Formats: sequence, structure tokens, C-alpha cells
Amino acid sequence: MYQHPYNVNVPMHTFRKPKPYWAHSNKVYGSYLPYYSHNRLVLRDYGANPFVLNINEATLQNNTYRTAIWTGKHFQVTLMSLNVGEDIGLEIHPNTDQFLRVEQGQGLVQMGKERESLSFQRRIFDDSAIMIPAGMWHNVINTGNVALKLYSIYAPPNHPFGTVHRTKADAMAIEEGNGTRDGIQ
Repeated sequence: MYQHPYNVNVPMHTFRKPKPYWAHSNKVYGSYLPYYSHNRLVLRDYGANPFVLNINEATLQNNTYRTAIWTGKHFQVTLMSLNVGEDIGLEIHPNTDQFLRVEQGQGLVQMGKERESLSFQRRIFDDSAIMIPAGMWHNVINTGNVALKLYSIYAPPNHPFGTVHRTKADAMAIEEGNGTRDGIQ
């Protein structure tokens, strides 16, 4: 049947709460909150269950220094927020590769094979992706005038399941209490 050229099938905006993604028999196998849902995701560790979310929105919503949102057997996703002038702190993960993606703000990433020689330096900003090989010293510094919001993927996981560090000072105190720089014994 011929469709009139001015009639278009366009989804209408709905103001009702969307149903969970993959809902079946009162079981929810994941979650997806679309942009228009006006709901805030509860930022907690959902691993190791199937899970879907808008990572951009979750990252922008996060106001903690570090929150693990998914910890599995082989990798982990954390959200981070660095205040103006704050940095992650010089660190190394001997057996963990790391991926960072900036969702808001600007900064500087530094890397090097030796603690005293961070020869790799690049400016970072919205949509920057940073790959950090295992055994590489690195730091990220917020050089902008708003919080630097990013998420990190560690492979294998680098922090205990359910990690929440409200501030960098909290993270340092907890990690020093564990006897390790990376929060895992």
C-alpha cells in the first residue's frame, strides 16, 4: 500500500516509566534507562550479572572519586569524578590493563615505564579514550574548571567487588589500610 509522503512513523515520547530491559517472569536480566526516563540509576556494583546502561549518563551522574558499577571474573568497570585540580595519583597496575574514557572535562594523562620518567603526556577532553598497558606508571590530572568525569575498565578487575571511594582521601586511606596501592591484596 502506498504511504502518503508526509505521514511518517515516528515513535512518540512517553512520560511513563519504561519497563526494565529483558524483563521476563518477574526476573530482570539487565537495566537500561533511556535519556528521557528522568530516572537516576542507583550507582552500585551490578556484576557479574548481565547488565545494560547508558554509560555516558551514569558517568555524568557519578560524584564519587570511584564507584565500581560492574565487577566480573575477567574485567571491572568503575566510574570516577576528579575535582578541579585533582589527580588520580601516580600508580601502576603490574598485571592489569586499563581503559579510560572521558565523558566531561579536560585534563592531562601521563605515562612512563619508570616512576621518574613519564615521557608520554597527552591532553585529554570529552570523548578521549586512554589505553594503559599493564606495568605502566600513569596519572590523570584534571586541568579544567569543571569536574573531570570518566569511566575505567580494568582487565582483570583491580578493586574489590562493591568498591565505593567517596573522595580520593577515602581511597588512599582504604588502599593503605589494605597494604596495597591498588586496593587489592
